[in-house]
Amino acid sequence: MDLNEKQIKILEVAERLFAENGFDGTSVRSIAKEANINIAMISYYFGSKEEMLKTLLYFRLSDFKMKLETVISSKKGFLEKVDEIVSMTVTRIHRNRRTHKIINIEFSKGNRNIDFENYIKLKKQNHKVIENFVKKGQKAGVFTQNVNIQLIVPTILGTYFHFYYNKKFFQLIHGLKDSTSIDQYVENVLAKHIQQTIKALLTYEES
Repeated sequence: MDLNEKQIKILEVAERLFAENGFDGTSVRSIAKEANINIAMISYYFGSKEEMLKTLLYFRLSDFKMKLETVISSKKGFLEKVDEIVSMTVTRIHRNRRTHKIINIEFSKGNRNIDFENYIKLKKQNHKVIENFVKKGQKAGVFTQNVNIQLIVPTILGTYFHFYYNKKFFQLIHGLKDSTSIDQYVENVLAKHIQQTIKALLTYEES
């Protein structure tokens, strides 16, 4: 899916408003006003608010898959690639946390009339990329056979979101006074902790 600069700008505005006000609480009119465009342009590009959300999810996930494959195809060692995958994932989650908030709210609603088929399809593809990478590492003797591949990404996401949704507590105990210090903590401390955790899971041999 190729998106032009104007479409991406609209999606970024919609993403912020969806996260701040909820999907139901955000109107197409408010998105158009915030993006400084005519409301008809949203209809022209996306058709509806539901289609806009679907496009947003596709845009974020397909871009992640491309960058994930770039990291994995490099000539670096397996453990170096793990560090890069974790660092990239944490950085993207932190930057795009609004998207994850939207997904968690909307995807959990069983009565929501939004088609998540492409979202699920892309998630499966991204999981397959990681699964193939881990299996290659196992075959090379770098990674243990005793690893639950399906729980690698949830471990990364769960650790990050536990921090973020309790950030007021972590701000207090770590002296994080503003958004800049939070960003630095995520990049320099939290990401490194998750890197160590994932490498430990991938290399730990049961006695």
